[in-house]
This record gives sequence, C-alpha cells and structure tokens, in this order.
Amino acid sequence: MTTLTDPPKESFRLSMLIYDTRYRSMTIQVVAMIGFMILIGWLISNTAQNLQDLGKEPSFRFLSEPAGYDINQRLIDYDNQNTHLRAAVIGLLNTLLVAVMGCVTATILGVIIGVLRLSKNWLIAKLMTIYVETFRNVPVLLWIVFAMAVLIETLPAPRDFRGDNPEATMKVLDTVAVTNRGVYVPEPLFSNSLGDVHLFGASSFRFDISLDLIAFLVALGLGLFVRHKIKTRANRIQEATGVRPTTWYLSLAVVALPVLAVFVALGFHLGYPELKGFNFRGGIHMRNSLIALWLALSLYTAAFIAENVRAGILAISKGQTEAAAALGLRPKRIMSLVILPQALRVIIPPLISQYLNLTKNSSLAIAVGYMDLTGTLMGITLNQTGRELETVLLGMLIYLAISLGISVVMNWYNNRVKLVER
Repeated sequence: MTTLTDPPKESFRLSMLIYDTRYRSMTIQVVAMIGFMILIGWLISNTAQNLQDLGKEPSFRFLSEPAGYDINQRLIDYDNQNTHLRAAVIGLLNTLLVAVMGCVTATILGVIIGVLRLSKNWLIAKLMTIYVETFRNVPVLLWIVFAMAVLIETLPAPRDFRGDNPEATMKVLDTVAVTNRGVYVPEPLFSNSLGDVHLFGASSFRFDISLDLIAFLVALGLGLFVRHKIKTRANRIQEATGVRPTTWYLSLAVVALPVLAVFVALGFHLGYPELKGFNFRGGIHMRNSLIALWLALSLYTAAFIAENVRAGILAISKGQTEAAAALGLRPKRIMSLVILPQALRVIIPPLISQYLNLTKNSSLAIAVGYMDLTGTLMGITLNQTGRELETVLLGMLIYLAISLGISVVMNWYNNRVKLVER
C-alpha cells in the first residue's frame, strides 16, 4: 500500500528573482522604481546645487512681498500693494471663473449641435457639420484673438452713447451697455444689507462673504430640499397607484417664495450702469478680454463635445428609438428620455477630457490681456521676482489640483448615471 504525499517545497533562492516567472515581473518593477527614484533625486540635488551656485536658493518668501501691479478683472478686493500671494489668488479665481463659464456654455452648445448634426433636415445637419469642422480645425489661440478683435472693432465706444441722438443705445430696457471696452450689466444691491463676513483676517487669503448671499443660498437650499421631498412623495404615489400627482406648482412655490421673501426683506434692487465722463460707471463690468476668452473657448470646445454627443447617440441601438416611437412618444421625448440617458455612458468619459482641455487652454488668456493664473503668478510675478522654478512649480501644482478635481467630480457623476446590470 502506497501513500500519496505532497511534493517537497522548493526553497527560495536569489536566482529565482530573475529566472522564476513568479518573481521576475516584480523584480523588474522594483529595479525600475529604484532607478526612477535615483534619477529624480539626482535631478533635485543637481537643481538645488545649481540654484545655490547662482545665489538663488529655493524660497517662497517672495509671495509675501508687495505685488506692485494692478489686475483689471477681479472677483475680490485687490490693489497693487497687496502681496504676490493675493495676486496669485486673484489669478486663480479668474481661471476658475472662465473654466466654469466655459464648461457650462460648451456643454449646452455641444449637446444641441451634436443632436442637430443627426437631424433629418439636410440643411441643418450640413450647417452643424460646417461649424464642427471649422472650429475644431483652427487653433484655439486664433479664435481667442479673433473674438477679441471682433469685440474691439465692431462694438461702439462709450462716447457713442452720449448726446441727444446717440449713435448707440443701451440694450434690454436701457439696462445693459455693450461697448468696445466690455459689457456693463446691472448689479444686485440691497438697501437693508446684512453686511459682510471677513474671512482669514488680514492675510493674503482674506476675502469678504456677503451675508446677503448666504441668506439667499440658505433660502434656495431649503426650497430645493423641500422640492426634493415633494418629488420623492410623487414618485412613491406613482409607484403605488400608477398615477403621478401634479406637483409643478408646489415645486415652483417652495423654491421661489422663500427666495422672494429674502429679497423683499433685504430691500433688493438693481444698480444700473451710467455713462459718467469717458466711461460707464456702476453695474458689473465684464471686460472684453473675459468675454472673448469665454466665447472662444466655449465655441471651440463645443465642436469637440458635439462629436462626443453624436458618437454617444449613434452607439444606441436603433431599436430603442423604434420601441419608444411604438409606445407613442414624440421624437423630442424619445431623445430626452430614452436616447440621451443611455448615451451618457459613452459621452461622459471623453467629456471629462474636453473639460480638462478647456481649463488648461484658459492659460492662453494672456494673449488678450486677461489676468488669469498664468498672467499673474507665472507672468508678472515671475518677471518681477526672478523666481522661475518656484512660480512655475506652484502653477503646475495648481493646474494639477484643478484637473484632478474635475476628474473626481465627473467620474463620480459617471458612476451615478452608468447602467446597472442585474
């Protein structure tokens, strides 16, 4: 009678790290990682030694020095005696402003154009094709400069609004002034203002938050929360009875009434721009540099988003459209309720890349004089302080953080809308 025993285990030998396939891949990766870390260490050490020889040891103390230059477009208070750090914060906010405005506008235009490219109307489909091919085959920098030139050359100067019979007039019930120096729109004002909250004291990160804005956001948030509860209740009733109750008037009331109550209590009114001297005063001033950059980036990126939308729609089986039409749905409802929700799983991944491209392309703002992060921190601050390494490194890290933030948010949304298989 024989007994079956396990084969003896082979003892580990160093040669197995190379000749044994179980360990070889790990060995190669570890060696490559060690080599990469040695290379990075050598680069850092060599750079630090060269800077020390030049008398420019790495330091970020320059951020606390007075900037000494003005920034024309800004969201928070700033003057030329503020620090370089605050100037960089202003530039960062300007970058984020263009990125948010551009992503929203490009998405809306891209979805519309992408859907119209598939229209059965030959003329509309061809016009949208011309738009896409024209914008995506010309460098975005040229579109930015072209948009700036159009705004400067075609819009009236402030002096054209002066006189009994002016050559130019204000738009939208005489409340909006469109000039070659920018667009002036009414600004919200409150006669019973609650004041401001000063954050971060007197530091470079100091900024003021309006308590009026906080009251508005709280009222709006409460209204949206109640609206969500109403919608949830309507869904529950529909699932139980098959009949969905009419709730649009309740949803509108719970959102609008609290906001209106806050506006009335704070004495809301609008401050209109007025021509005083050589320019308009009052209102919110959107400079041509901001508008040109926003329009160019939006129109350029919308052409790429339109192709993503078209590809996502074409990826959906034609049977989905035919089945929805057999149920009696109209073409617009089929597109909004059946096709686009399924196409999102194809659209969103490349859409993330387009958002990232738009945000990074905003660094071309210096071409039209818009002071974003590149124009402040990596432009004037770099030239004044001579701190090339520090300013460029900070700029790279900030753009990296913005890009990673966009990716995280969009990937989270992608996981929310993707199809869940049973």
